[in-house]
Amino acid sequence: MDLARHLRQFLVVAEEMHFGRAAERLGIAQPPLSQTIQRLERELGVALFDRSRRQITLTVAGRLLTAEAATMLAAEDRVRVVMRKVRDGQLGTLRAGVPPELPAVTLQALLAGIAERAPGLDVDLHELTSAEQLRGLAEARLDVGLVHHPVDLSDGLLAGPAVSVRLGVVLPRASPLAQLRELDLADLAGHDLAIFPRATAPAWYDEILDHCRRSGFTPARIRHAHNPDFLLGLVLARRCVAFEPESTARREPRVAWRPLTGAPLARRTSAVWPAASPHPAAETFSAVAARILAGPAPTAPPTATPQPWAVVFDPRTPGADAV
Repeated sequence: MDLARHLRQFLVVAEEMHFGRAAERLGIAQPPLSQTIQRLERELGVALFDRSRRQITLTVAGRLLTAEAATMLAAEDRVRVVMRKVRDGQLGTLRAGVPPELPAVTLQALLAGIAERAPGLDVDLHELTSAEQLRGLAEARLDVGLVHHPVDLSDGLLAGPAVSVRLGVVLPRASPLAQLRELDLADLAGHDLAIFPRATAPAWYDEILDHCRRSGFTPARIRHAHNPDFLLGLVLARRCVAFEPESTARREPRVAWRPLTGAPLARRTSAVWPAASPHPAAETFSAVAARILAGPAPTAPPTATPQPWAVVFDPRTPGADAV
């Protein structure tokens, strides 16, 4: 028996106190409505209406059921709404991986964008390398990841739109190469290269080094850095260069960023998620991430306290770039 349907029809009869008017309101014939009420009475083992008079009235059981039925049907409606929101990715928990180098302001913008699209969704973020995210997806420990390409999608993964960010050379501001407006990879001969460990994103790591060698730059030594601050420290402390977005160089006034001729290196990033039984919010995460990464770099809110490097490098000072 469809109890919810029976209860809804019972409530209409209880409001109209007339089977004919109730049937007309429900858009059905009166005999099937009468049969529905009789079936409900047999199921519950009580009489719901007193039919001994010309006008029907509710029995004690019928009056009690009126309040209980309304409460039950309201609860059923709430369940359906909640389940629909879960189905649409607006509720529940989304386990998402993001790369460790993702700037704080970008992370903040990403979370704000998802909260705007799905206010009831709890985003459980994990700071993981691309390789760690791919393992987490394969082992069902993550629902979606934000990874650097190339990525093998033949392992049952779907990918959202990839955002490409141009990489240039980060080098000490005092280096003679910093006097050039742009650099060829061959100009870097004799320098060490600071780069993320290969285990972080093996395919992307190999692509960078293969392109360097084909273009005449074989690093004297490869030095690995897990985070941008350590990478910038290596650049400053040694005869070392790095390939990073221009935004990374802005974190340290003692380094310079110069574009590579022809822009041969670009980091491509996108969300990926399992093709089988995907999380309903995976595509929402992907769309928001692509919009944030492709747009202007988010800026941190202004603070009243000067940044610690203001005494070393004041961007308002003419010719500061040459310091």
